[in-house]
Amino acid sequence: MVVIQRSDSLENRNKIYAQFNHNTVRVYQAFNHQIADEAIRLGTFGSCFKMDRMTWIKPSFLWMMYRSGWATKESQERILAIDIKKTGFNEILKNAVLSSFDKEVYGNFDNWRFQLENSEIRCQWDPDRDIYGNALQRRAIQLGLKGSMVRRYVNNWIVKIADITDSVIFMRNAIESKSFHGDILPVEKEYPLNE
Repeated sequence: MVVIQRSDSLENRNKIYAQFNHNTVRVYQAFNHQIADEAIRLGTFGSCFKMDRMTWIKPSFLWMMYRSGWATKESQERILAIDIKKTGFNEILKNAVLSSFDKEVYGNFDNWRFQLENSEIRCQWDPDRDIYGNALQRRAIQLGLKGSMVRRYVNNWIVKIADITDSVIFMRNAIESKSFHGDILPVEKEYPLNE
């Protein structure tokens, strides 16, 4: 089980920022045209999506933009906004294991290694980004799913998939032309967590 909020000072604590409501949490993924077209048509992922591979979901819009180059990287030309059940998102968090060793969380390397090898969910914290890709002080969470967790994600937890690629391209062009206004970004709030 991952410790989402670290025990160090309040300023350095990892927090999750996301778009969410009472029922769903929005995560982002980037894909090629074939996978994205099929997912939009089906309302979930289909045969083009590899269920046997780890898939990474990202609640931070700007982290997704950084990773995909604002939908310019190969096989990441399409950005999907995926609303998943809040119960599913919480289940993911509850079972996640940090992708790198942290003595404060796991005590010793062998304990962490055992949990990592036996978990179907990886948690990775990376510097969140601004619209230009510059690192921010706060960190963004990425969650990697494999095995039965991928199947549950695809078959049970996805509520809605929206193709937001046109909006991403609009924002990218606005940044390049220096006409970008921050109010066109998705509004992300701190996601409430319990112990």
